[in-house]
Amino acid sequence: MKKILYITIGLMIFSTINVSAQNWKNIRKKAKATAKANASGLNPTKALSEEEVGKGLKEALSQGVKKGVTQLNKKDGYLKDPQIKIPMPNEAKSVESKLRSLGQGKKVDEAIESMNRAAEDAAAGAKDIFVAAIKGMTLTDAMNILKGKDDAATNYLNKATHAELTKKFKPVIKVSLNKVGATKHWKTVFGSYNKIPLVKKVNPNLEDYVTEKALNGLFIQVAKEELNIRKNPGARATDLLKKVFGN
Repeated sequence: MKKILYITIGLMIFSTINVSAQNWKNIRKKAKATAKANASGLNPTKALSEEEVGKGLKEALSQGVKKGVTQLNKKDGYLKDPQIKIPMPNEAKSVESKLRSLGQGKKVDEAIESMNRAAEDAAAGAKDIFVAAIKGMTLTDAMNILKGKDDAATNYLNKATHAELTKKFKPVIKVSLNKVGATKHWKTVFGSYNKIPLVKKVNPNLEDYVTEKALNGLFIQVAKEELNIRKNPGARATDLLKKVFGN
């Protein structure tokens, strides 16, 4: 009887020690995980405030705009990027086709290049306009953007500011068009075409067209930068960006 009692007590002690050891392992495991999360700023219990989210998103957009503008403001920023290169307007495709068939493709190429050069030259003037628009973003907007798609911030900026940006950006484009000779090349192309007998006269508004295309290119470039910040931790240049997009 005593032998059975000793065995029972021994099993109870062993079981207690084993459970305690297992609990201790679990506690240590959880502690390490928590410490790691805290160190990386990814602890889900550390909820971001709306102010942090708003500030982080504005910082991300400002960073994206500045990088995007810098890229487009370089020579060939528009011209050598197939996604945003400004072609002849759709309504002028017949003009392009006809002139090329008559051996005047060089005039068309010069007009296309000059439009893209104007957009590249004008891009620098868009930075302050974009940054001012970003500052007007509300906290509600910021929270919705954080939970939205990968281009949610860019889409918000596009919808909220496109009309105003167009109005402010058009004079900048006009100056650039004249500066790089785009206006002259445009008149040469359409002047040559409209002299051809029996063709329907065509002469799209150069300023409106290039302004629209230049802004579209800017938004596409900003969307690329936004995606990079969301997906690539190395692109988050500040602690706040790391915290907001890390969560």
